[in-house]
Amino acid sequence: MLQMKDLPWIKPCDDPYELVHVTPNGTDLLPEVLRPRVLVHTVHDGDAVPAQFLTHRDGSPIADPDELERRYIRERDWGANLVASGIASALGLSGYVRCNVARVLLDFNRFPGSTPPLNRDPLERLAINEPFASGLDHGQKLELLERYYDQSSELIESSWLDGNLIMLGVHTYDQRNPSQTTRPDISLVTCSHTYLRESRMPFGVFDPLYPDVLGESTCSRVLRDRISLNFERTGFRVLHNHPYALPEGSIEVRAQVWYFFDFLRRRYIEAFPETRDCAAHGLVWSMLLNTNLRLHDGETLRAYLHRFRKLPEGDVLRFQEAEAAYRRVSAFLDADVLRDYRRSPDRPSAIAMEVRKDLLCTFDPETGRPLPLTDEQRDRATVIGHIIASAIRLYFEHDRNFG
Repeated sequence: MLQMKDLPWIKPCDDPYELVHVTPNGTDLLPEVLRPRVLVHTVHDGDAVPAQFLTHRDGSPIADPDELERRYIRERDWGANLVASGIASALGLSGYVRCNVARVLLDFNRFPGSTPPLNRDPLERLAINEPFASGLDHGQKLELLERYYDQSSELIESSWLDGNLIMLGVHTYDQRNPSQTTRPDISLVTCSHTYLRESRMPFGVFDPLYPDVLGESTCSRVLRDRISLNFERTGFRVLHNHPYALPEGSIEVRAQVWYFFDFLRRRYIEAFPETRDCAAHGLVWSMLLNTNLRLHDGETLRAYLHRFRKLPEGDVLRFQEAEAAYRRVSAFLDADVLRDYRRSPDRPSAIAMEVRKDLLCTFDPETGRPLPLTDEQRDRATVIGHIIASAIRLYFEHDRNFG
C-alpha cells in the first residue's frame, strides 16, 4: 500500500503558471517580429499537489494514496509538455507556458467551482473534482482558487493574452474511446461543445453581446486546415473536434470571448474617448472581460442586467449608471464592428491539439505509471513540433489574409 510520502508529485507549487524557456532549433523559425505573437501552452501536464490540500482540517487524509495516484495518472496529459517544448523550439519562441498544478487537484481549463456529485460528463466538470470536490471544505476551496486559479488568470491576462495572433494549447488523450475504437493520432479542436451541439453559444455563461456566429470556430479554418494537411502528409491521422469539442471553460473559448470584447472596447473608446475613465463604463468592460466568472462586481452586474437581481440600496445608483452604459455599448455593436473583427488579419486564433498518449508515453501494465521516455518518443515529439512550425510559418507567409 502506498504512503503519501511515496508520491513524488506531492510538493509545493510556488509558480502555478510559468514560462519555460527553450532553445530555438529548426529551419522553420518564425521571423523575430512574429515570435512574441504566438503562444504555446499546456494546462494539464502539471505535476504538483501541495500537501496542505491533502488533509481535512482535523488532519485526516482526504483520499487513499493508491486511489489518489490512480486519479493523478488518469487525469494528467502525459507528454504534452514535451510536445509543447518541441513546438516552441521549432518556431524559435523563447519558450512555452506551462501550468504546474496537477489537474487532479485543479483543472484550470474549466470554470471555477466544485463539480457536483455523480457528474458523468467530463465537459460539464468544474475546476475542482473528486476527491477534492467532496474532501475539501469551503475555506480550502477558496484558498485553492485564490492561490492558483486567480493567480494564473491574472498572469495570463496581464502577460500572455494581449497581442497574440495564435494560441496553441497542447493536450494528450487516451489511445481508445470508451467503445474501444482507436482515436486518431491527432485531433484539432476549435469549436465549443455547446455550439457544436446546438449551433449557438450557451445561455447565461458569457454576456449575450458575444455574437453566436463567433462560436463557430475559435481558430482560422485556414490555419487549422494547414496544420491538418501538414500532419496528414507526414503520416499522422487527423480529425477535427473528435471525440469531443471544447468545454466553454477552456482557455481557448474564454480567450476568444476576451479578445472580442477587448476589440469592442478599443473601438468604442476610440469613438467615445470621454468614456475612457468613466466608472460606469469601466464596470461594463469589467463584466464583459470577466470570462472566468471570478469578479464579484462583474457577476453582480450580469445578474442585474439579465436576471434582474435585486440590489442592496446603496448599490442601486451605481448599477443603474452601468446599465445605461451597457445600453450604449450594445447600440454601438453593429454589423460593421462584427464584420471588421471577423475579417481582421489581427483576429487571434486559439486552437487545442490532442496527441495520443501512446505515441509519446509507455505505461507500466502492472502499476499504470509512465515508464521512462524512449528516444523514439522524444524524436516523435520533435517531429510534431517541426510539422506545426512549418504549418504556422506557411500560414503567416501565404494564408493569413484568407483566415
